[in-house]
Amino acid sequence: MTDLETTFLRTAITEVLPDLPEVTKDILEETLQSLGVETYDDFQFIEESDLLSALRPIQARKVLAAWKRKCQTPETSSSSVSASPVPPATLRHSSPGSSQSSSSSSSKSPDIDWVDTFLIPWDKFPEELMQFLEREKRPSPRMRREMIRILVNEMMRKCSCPSKRNSTEVAKKLVAKYPKSLQDIIEGDVVGPGYHSLVKQLQYRIENVKRSTTPKIRKRKHCTDDSDTDEIPPEQRAAIQDTYGCVNWDVKFLPLEETPESQQEKKEKLKMMSRNNDANLEEVKSLMKLTFYTQRKQVNQGENIKYLLEEWPFWFNELGMAVHFKELTGIGLKETFTRNLEVKGKRLLNYFSSVGVNKNKKFMEAVTKCKVMREQASSCSEDVKEMLLLLLSYFNEKEDAMFHYVEDTCLAEEVDMDKVNLTPTLVAC
Repeated sequence: MTDLETTFLRTAITEVLPDLPEVTKDILEETLQSLGVETYDDFQFIEESDLLSALRPIQARKVLAAWKRKCQTPETSSSSVSASPVPPATLRHSSPGSSQSSSSSSSKSPDIDWVDTFLIPWDKFPEELMQFLEREKRPSPRMRREMIRILVNEMMRKCSCPSKRNSTEVAKKLVAKYPKSLQDIIEGDVVGPGYHSLVKQLQYRIENVKRSTTPKIRKRKHCTDDSDTDEIPPEQRAAIQDTYGCVNWDVKFLPLEETPESQQEKKEKLKMMSRNNDANLEEVKSLMKLTFYTQRKQVNQGENIKYLLEEWPFWFNELGMAVHFKELTGIGLKETFTRNLEVKGKRLLNYFSSVGVNKNKKFMEAVTKCKVMREQASSCSEDVKEMLLLLLSYFNEKEDAMFHYVEDTCLAEEVDMDKVNLTPTLVAC
C-alpha cells in the first residue's frame, strides 16, 4: 500500500467521520485495505457487514451512504453496465462442446472467488453454541474449537488449501454477525480489528488437517525384503519426522568442494576454536555454514543433546545458534526477534502501562516495580524482561513457572537440575 493510497483512504474516512478516534480510523483503514479498496469507485461494492468489525452499525451506514453518493454518477453507472460486453456472435456460435470445456475449466479452479459466496454453516453449529451467540454471550473454548472444526470442514470442501485471506474473510463474517460473542476484547476494549484470534484458530486448524497430507521426511529407509532379521537398531526406530517450517531440514548432498574428511577437519577446528575466547567470529560463522550438512545428519540420526554439545559447542552460543537457524529456516533469528520486539513489544508495553494497569492492584504493583527497574537501565534486553514479567503477572502466573533463580556466581554446570522445572525454564542470575 503506497503513501498515496493510505492518504486517500484516511481522507475518505475523515471527511465522513471527523470525530472518529485515531485508533478506530487505523482499524477501519486496515479493513478497507484488506477488502482491496483502491479508488472511490470501489466504495460502491462495500456492504455494511464489511465494516462492522471496525464501526458501529449507524457509523457504517453513514459512511456507506456518503461514499456511494460520491462515487455513483451517471458516468460510472453506464461504464459499469457496459463493462466486459459479450459479443452476440460468441453466444450464437457457442457449441455444447465449448460450454462443456468452459464449465470444466471453471471447475478446475473452484477457489478463485469461493470465499465471496461462502455461507457460514450456522445450521451445523451445536445448539448450545448458537444459544450463546444469540444471547450475546462469550462461548467457552470448547465450543469455540468445535465451531472452528465445523467451519474448516466446510471451507475445505470449497477449497483444499484455504489461504490466510480466505480465513480472514470468514472470520470477518463471523464477527460481523455476532460481535459481542466473537470479537477480540480485553478489558472491554476491542483488540486490533477484532478478528485476528479467529483467523489464527482457523489457520492452525487448516494446518493440522493438512498435516496428514503434507510431505514428510523419513529418518531411515524402509527395510528391504531380503532382510534376514526383524531387529531394528534403536537409532532407526523413529520413522518419520515433520519438517514444520524448515526449508533445509534434511540436506541431501555435501557442498561440491567438500568431502567427509574435510567436514571432519572443519568440525575439529570448530572444537578447538570454542576453547579460545578470542576466536575469529567470521571464521566461525563460515565454518558453521560449511559444516551444516554434517550437523543436520547428526541431528536427524537422533543424537542426544550431551553428544551434540561435545561435537558442536558453537551450537550452544548466540553466534552458532543464529547461523544454524538461518540455514535451517531461512530466517535471521536475532534480526527477526529484534524487529518484532520493536514493533509489537512497544505496543504491548504501552498497553500494559496505559490500559492493563487498571486491571487490579497486584498488576499495578508489577508495572510500578518494572518502571523503577527501568530507571536504572534501558535497553532491548530490558524490554524483554519487562514483557515476560508483566505477561506472567497479567495472566496471574507464578514467576517460578518460567524462571529458576540462582546466585550471580553460579556456573551452568553448578545448577541443581533436580530443582528445575521439567517444562521449558529460564535460568536467571
